[in-house]
Amino acid sequence: MDMNRRLFLGSTGLGFGSLALSSMLRGAEGVSQFAPKAKSVIWLFMRGGVSHMESFDPKPMLNKFAGQSINNTRFKYVQDPARLKKVRVVVVNDANGQQRNKIYPLQIGYKKYGQSGIEVSDWFPHIGSCVDDISVIRSMWTTDDNHGAQVQFHSGRHMLDPRVPTIGAWVNYGLGTLNENLPQFIGMGPRYFDRSDGHYLGPAYDEVRLKIDPNNPLDYAKPEGDITGEEQRLGFGLVNRLNRLNQKNYPNDAALEARIKSYELAYRMQTSVPGVVNFDTETDVTKKLYGFDQKETKPFGQQLLAARRFVERGVRFIQIMHGSGAAGAWDQHSNLKAKHSELAMQVDRPIAGLLKDLKSRGLLDETLVVFATEFGRTPGSQGSNGRDHHPYGFSVWLAGGGIRGGVAHGTTDEIGFHTEEHPHYVTDVHATLLHQLGLEAERMEVPGHKRLEADFGHIIKDIIV
Repeated sequence: MDMNRRLFLGSTGLGFGSLALSSMLRGAEGVSQFAPKAKSVIWLFMRGGVSHMESFDPKPMLNKFAGQSINNTRFKYVQDPARLKKVRVVVVNDANGQQRNKIYPLQIGYKKYGQSGIEVSDWFPHIGSCVDDISVIRSMWTTDDNHGAQVQFHSGRHMLDPRVPTIGAWVNYGLGTLNENLPQFIGMGPRYFDRSDGHYLGPAYDEVRLKIDPNNPLDYAKPEGDITGEEQRLGFGLVNRLNRLNQKNYPNDAALEARIKSYELAYRMQTSVPGVVNFDTETDVTKKLYGFDQKETKPFGQQLLAARRFVERGVRFIQIMHGSGAAGAWDQHSNLKAKHSELAMQVDRPIAGLLKDLKSRGLLDETLVVFATEFGRTPGSQGSNGRDHHPYGFSVWLAGGGIRGGVAHGTTDEIGFHTEEHPHYVTDVHATLLHQLGLEAERMEVPGHKRLEADFGHIIKDIIV
């Protein structure tokens, strides 16, 4: 009987397997531990490593020291960001023993924006126009110097450590649903490395992957054969009755109960999700705000407009990855100027459009927007015109959801090499986000799974209203 049901569900478009359906299991009211300032999160992650010096932490001193070896300057020490202590000298030699890590000048200009006067690269002028609604954190650090740092930014653990739940899974686990017809953790865009989120929480807390395609936004959500809506409804009703009969024999089977609820939500999602990614009801003004009128900006703009529409309908966590390829398109070991300018064009206008649209609709106050990347780029050159990976200091920013606008928090040194003031490990962003949602990481323990102190992070109080 179980095998027949699985085959039937696959043929009717209900074989969703381990969808992120925790909202159905935890109830509709959630478990906020104190009054939240935000209801939802839109998490924007630039895969590959955005250069902090050519985005949100401009460093004109790079031009002054350009061409000099870092080993011959006062910046030659790598610091332990947790203690702001110089611990070792950087020595970077080529195969012939010659120093090659020469300081590379800024590849783009910058200017001050808004009343706050925060400096932003000329590659991000539209985001710059929103800077008075943004808190830029210029003192992030991590420990993975390769692209497994994408896993570390989302989970707090090094790629070589045992896998643990990601920040999206914890939000999904900690809060109840605001809409029983939609998943509470949605993902869009390219994702490599660890493609799971729930881990020991279970696959019910993974993201639900979506595409911007009203005809097929969700894999396996359409019937394989020629079946009418009424036939599908009747078939689903039969499967549900069989499952309920089976439940009488196993009243304490949590897995069976979860499976029943997952099928119920999967059925409702088939009609709910396509409507969210159908933009026919949006005005031309709104579409233009997100960059629909430009081929470079339209793909990412569509994802961000969908994110706003999901937030309006009560989805808790929307995770959008930008930058294709295994490492991520932002990984410019060469041709940094050409590639970063191209990629920044793709995201700058849509992200600014999202912030302005949320604000005009009164949604920014209850929606926390995060712009992040796994690490920065080196102040020294790699090859003739690129920058290498740099975990010792980089930038992210947050906006909305009770975050203070017009703030530049933390610093790196004059060439963007070392984190100096207010260093923040990646889980500090997690702790701040959870706090704004009304959750405390320390209170979301799972029996049998011990979390490290670093997993919890520290709330960045200076950026909270």
